[in-house]
Amino acid sequence: MKHRRYAARAAGCVLAIGLFSVGITTTAVGQQDLTVERIFGSDDFGVRSLSVRWMPDGQHWSTIDEDSLGRGELWQVEARTGRREKLISATELIRTGSEESLPIEGYVFSDDGQRLLLFSESQQVWRARTKGRYYVFDFPTRRLIPVSEEYGWQMFAKFSPDARQVAFVRDNDLHVTDLASGEERRLTSDGSETIINGTTDWVYEEELDLRDAFRWSPDGSRIAYWRFDQGPVRTYWLVDDLPLYPELNGVRYPKAGEANSTVRVGSVRLATGETTWFNIGAEEDIYIARMEWADSSDEVLIQRLNRHQNQLDLLLGDARTGGTSLLFSEREEAWLDANDDVQWIDDGQRFTWTSDRDGFSHVYLYDRSGRMVGQLTRGSWDVTMFHGVDEEAGRIFFTAASETPMSRSVYSSSLDGGDMTRIAGGRGTHSARFSPDFSLFTDTYSSIGSPPVTSLRRVADGGEVRVLEDNAELVEKLDALDLREPEFFRLQADDGSSLNAWIIKPRDFDPGQTYPLLLYVYGGPGSQTVRDEWGGSRYLWHQMLVRDGMLVASVDNRGTGARGREFEKQVYMRLGQLETADQLAAVRQLGDRPYVDASRIGIWGWSYGGYMALMTTLLGGNQVAAAIAGAPVTSWELYDTIYTERFMRTPQENPEGYSIGAPLSHAAGLRGDLLIIHGTADDNVHPQNTLKMVAELEQAGKHFDMRLYPGQRHGVRGQTLSVNLYEMMTGFLHRTLIEAAPQPAEREETTWLGG
Repeated sequence: MKHRRYAARAAGCVLAIGLFSVGITTTAVGQQDLTVERIFGSDDFGVRSLSVRWMPDGQHWSTIDEDSLGRGELWQVEARTGRREKLISATELIRTGSEESLPIEGYVFSDDGQRLLLFSESQQVWRARTKGRYYVFDFPTRRLIPVSEEYGWQMFAKFSPDARQVAFVRDNDLHVTDLASGEERRLTSDGSETIINGTTDWVYEEELDLRDAFRWSPDGSRIAYWRFDQGPVRTYWLVDDLPLYPELNGVRYPKAGEANSTVRVGSVRLATGETTWFNIGAEEDIYIARMEWADSSDEVLIQRLNRHQNQLDLLLGDARTGGTSLLFSEREEAWLDANDDVQWIDDGQRFTWTSDRDGFSHVYLYDRSGRMVGQLTRGSWDVTMFHGVDEEAGRIFFTAASETPMSRSVYSSSLDGGDMTRIAGGRGTHSARFSPDFSLFTDTYSSIGSPPVTSLRRVADGGEVRVLEDNAELVEKLDALDLREPEFFRLQADDGSSLNAWIIKPRDFDPGQTYPLLLYVYGGPGSQTVRDEWGGSRYLWHQMLVRDGMLVASVDNRGTGARGREFEKQVYMRLGQLETADQLAAVRQLGDRPYVDASRIGIWGWSYGGYMALMTTLLGGNQVAAAIAGAPVTSWELYDTIYTERFMRTPQENPEGYSIGAPLSHAAGLRGDLLIIHGTADDNVHPQNTLKMVAELEQAGKHFDMRLYPGQRHGVRGQTLSVNLYEMMTGFLHRTLIEAAPQPAEREETTWLGG
């Protein structure tokens, strides 16, 4: 589980969110019908998105479009007018000895715009397709040049600053190719199954969002890189039972309290091939969360986290000697996150930084010695994304949850910390991408009942230049459905905290009638499901369930994001406790409403949400009639070091917290119907979690439903399987909630073990 503060993260990433749909019946599908098949098995409700990759002049962007044969071509678009110019045709992407055009899966221009680095033929590496083949298209000669002719996949290829060389990772070693001569050199030589140079191990990729682990120096003379030794990390074996004889697929996966990889960072000088290692301290049990060149070819900026992740040290490292100096340390009683918001200004004399030290996430300015110059944003709200600095105008740009935690607006502010101006905002969610010169930006706006609209705007006054994509076809289809927009409201936690929530009611809602109710939950630290933004296929599935006869609601419990440090970090050392208490408070308060049948309340979620669905039903007694738990963690001892220990420390340090927060500890509490779902190839939340839960439930004499998806990972992917998944879940909810007979409202008293 990636910890993404303020993002609607795995709340929406694990269930093969695509263009599919679920239906219990087989009646003909019309424009006003909302079925599983239509939602998940067709493109009827697909959102048209605009891929904008700004070019250095700030007045154009590049995009990939298909020709009449479905082959990718690269175009340049003039931002203000939409005037288009083809940069590379499909016929120019035909490799020597091939008749097929190269599919473009990624690309980047050289700084001078004379060359393009293309990524193609990608292969899966855990979550992302990060290995494949790289090619260089040279604009002056119109030639397509392979980066390497050697055997093996390439990863994370990057131009040198002068675009004369390309560095990449192959078989866990760094390589560099001279584009003029075609000569390829290996810069590291110890890459193996256990030694990794230039990329990362599993847990860094998953929890620190770090895959690409090398950086060119600004002058191109050195490459700074991470080196991992994952020998100490034990292997978790995933069993593939589909071949005639089962096969084992191993992943080095450090579980909470177990050994991590040891990590070093160094810089290799290309002229000599020699690596100088940085002094990152005597303690080896640490994380090097980030490393970038410090606006200099001689120094790097290193972010070092301790194992508990409650101290973040910012080090300045000398690439010539390996010596380091401490600029400053941030300390926190709970946890700290790696910082992605460093931008150097004033010729490398000052840099930006974000921190929640005053209780909310804000932007700060430091000088090169590590002295804080000033706080640039202030208020009882969180900056949720930092976009950068326009030095010429003396302004910073950022997105913030300033109006409410559910919305997002885009702002600029002066470098002296005053004059904050909203340039896109109001109700809903605004997502911005700025041109390099900060003269223009694209603004993608959506709300909980309206799909995204992308427009081009001026930075100076926020004025609209033109609409780029309005999703008019989708809006027309949604209008034909005549859906009732969700209502935002608030509930109250047991300690008096206000909890944000939404509820979907049918168009013909009758307050004199009683309805079953389904809660949708994620609930993990920093996440949000209660957002005023388009919810895609999951939202439409919820609307379909409402048409079928139930209400659907969602509540952001304590620990969720965009409400400041205190609200989020109070779950420290007790994951699952406050969150479950809040979901049960929501069950009680919603059940007390005259139009909700308190005997027919259910809950569902995936990943952390699957964990929360289990905790809520196991500790809720007869208050929860049905639960769906997809890919759930069932004991934090079974999950990885970085994520788990960030919030819980180790099992050895916090045995009570681990025990109370484990669904395995509460199997005997199951009263309602339960459906557990898991992919057998889940390298993230291992199927071991579900198997251990099954064993505890069976030993407790409990009956439940379970569905395994062979070969599927943390999410169920593909249209056919997604339709299968949602049809199954819909049928379960019909049987246990919609078609179930109401029961006498006798609320069972439960003993809550948490604080």
